[in-house]
Order: sequence, then structure tokens, then C-alpha cells
Amino acid sequence: MRYIRYASIAIFAVALILIALANRVVVPVALVPDGLNRFTALSPTYDLPLFVVIFGSILAGLILGFIWEWIREAGERAAAARQTREMARLRAEIKRLKRDKHEGNDEVIALLDDGR
Repeated sequence: MRYIRYASIAIFAVALILIALANRVVVPVALVPDGLNRFTALSPTYDLPLFVVIFGSILAGLILGFIWEWIREAGERAAAARQTREMARLRAEIKRLKRDKHEGNDEVIALLDDGR
């Protein structure tokens, strides 16, 4: 199984290298579109290789997607935390009720009744 994982990583790395080699042409990247240049004081433009633009946009999309998903699941994480607290409270109550039930009884009978 480990070799399959290493082979997959190697194939992915070769594919990324091939994409980078095929897209080495330098392209201008403007942070502000040409139509809006007159409204801004600064309109920085950078010359970057195309593969940097491609990989950067993929990375930015992944990061934004992870952040979006983390925010979306906040309610589910809060519900899970509430359920965990409720479960701990109920377990403590069960333990207290079993202890109160066997308060005057013999310890051996209490252990047998506990189900251990």
C-alpha cells in the first residue's frame, strides 16, 4: 500500500513539473483590471511565469475553500461539543444513581449488579 502511495505522489509530481515546463512563458499579471486603472492611484502589474499564476490560483482556491468549509461547519462543531457535554453529564448522573442505589448493599452485590 505504501508503494502505491509513493507511486501516486511521484506521478503527481511529474505531472506538476510537466505543467510547469510547458507553461514557462512570462505573462503580465495586473491586480486591477485595465478599465479600472483610472480610478485607482496605483495599478501594480507584475510579470510572472504562467505556471506560477496557475499554481497560485489553485492554491488560493484551495485555501478559500478550506476557510469557507470551516466556517460552514461551525454549527456542526458546536452541536458536537454540546452533545459531548451532555453525554458527560448523563454518564455522571448514571454513575451517581448507581452509587445511590447500592448505598446500603454489600460491595460484591453492587459490583455484580454494575455489570462488570
